[in-house]
Amino acid sequence: MSLPDPTRFRVLTLPGLYGSGVDHWQSRWEALHPWFERVVQDDWNTPDLPRWAAKLEQALQASDKPVLIAAHSFGCLTTVHAAACGAPHIAGALMVAPADPEKFGLADILHGRRLAFPALMLGSTTDPWMAEDRAAYWAGQWGAQYRCLGAVGHINAETGLGDWPEGLAMLGSLARLEPAG
Repeated sequence: MSLPDPTRFRVLTLPGLYGSGVDHWQSRWEALHPWFERVVQDDWNTPDLPRWAAKLEQALQASDKPVLIAAHSFGCLTTVHAAACGAPHIAGALMVAPADPEKFGLADILHGRRLAFPALMLGSTTDPWMAEDRAAYWAGQWGAQYRCLGAVGHINAETGLGDWPEGLAMLGSLARLEPAG
């Protein structure tokens, strides 16, 4: 497995609604790789896109090197919105099991927001927060490569991924890609 080089990249994890508990792959990655940093929201129970994006932008502005983002669920929507608002230093994003913008009344805001960096979006055929065909549609809207992982739910702690080395390898692969044109 090839991890992003901590001397070249900063890695930010961006959980979704309610944060990510200790058994979630994001929390496990942070424990295994202490240089991975979580973007902490003031209120994990209220998905407020502008406020969440402002927290991400604040973390990005404090960076002195390119940033790779490992986002989950509403964190994916936050990533897209922050990027559309001109957030700096994003070198790539692994967007896992995004929440459907329609469920949060955000489709108009996030429609057609092409990302200016490499992004890989992972979906599932059994995700209760985003149907697989909708995930593929939104990946296209955002210019992200899309991959369906099969029947793995919301790709969270309940999925039983453990440390999820395959996900880490996918994050590491983003470090080797050139930004989109």
